[in-house]
Amino acid sequence: MDHSLDPKKLPKHLAVIMDGNGRWAKQRMLRRIVGHQKGVETVRVIVEECSRLGIGYLTLFAFSAENWLRPKTEVKALMALLKQYIRSETVRMMQNNIRFNVIGNRGDLPEDVNREIQATIDKTAGNSGMLLTLALSYGSRQEIVAAAQRLASEVAAGRLAPEEIDESSFTGSLFTAGIPDPDLLIRTSGEMRISNFLLWQLAYAELYFTEVNWPDFDKHELARAFRDYQSRERRFGMTSEQLVETPS
Repeated sequence: MDHSLDPKKLPKHLAVIMDGNGRWAKQRMLRRIVGHQKGVETVRVIVEECSRLGIGYLTLFAFSAENWLRPKTEVKALMALLKQYIRSETVRMMQNNIRFNVIGNRGDLPEDVNREIQATIDKTAGNSGMLLTLALSYGSRQEIVAAAQRLASEVAAGRLAPEEIDESSFTGSLFTAGIPDPDLLIRTSGEMRISNFLLWQLAYAELYFTEVNWPDFDKHELARAFRDYQSRERRFGMTSEQLVETPS
């Protein structure tokens, strides 16, 4: 472990918006898919490093609901790359005791990709280490609307009273039910927005933005993000004095 990091103050749940694959490729006058291929290599490195550091939950924004609007050739190439990644990484997940999970509208994904996803979810279900979640065909506004619809159906069926709907029940209706909210969000490539990603869940997360494109985001950049996170005071609406008084 990087000795400048406090292992007791690492985020329990890290969320990442992996941005800049296309930009990385364009800077090198390469095809965009080459940037995505290089980005997959970075995913492998960051997943294994987070698992080694003892991060409990890692959620990666891999393909948004809006990404379907990209050129069909690029979308097709991305789906093929996704299928290849899941198939090739299953062995590493087993070796590193990683559980695999997917959030988003899986019904939009190609059937062969869904089969690969389910096979890996099933194979890694008994693992007890880090939970790796890929957000695929995911949009947070859509997720929130779907949660509201599920709760409304429960009310309409008489199984739930409107006044019984609270933050806990709403959280339990999201794709991320059972997963703690992220402590830290990292976004690469210099963009400073969260792009319809985990809008509800990121309410109290620390945000870290870096100019580094995702294909160049390595273990050293991850450690830099963690050091920045550990330098911050997370007050959750309280004062600094109250944090000192509050037992850990």
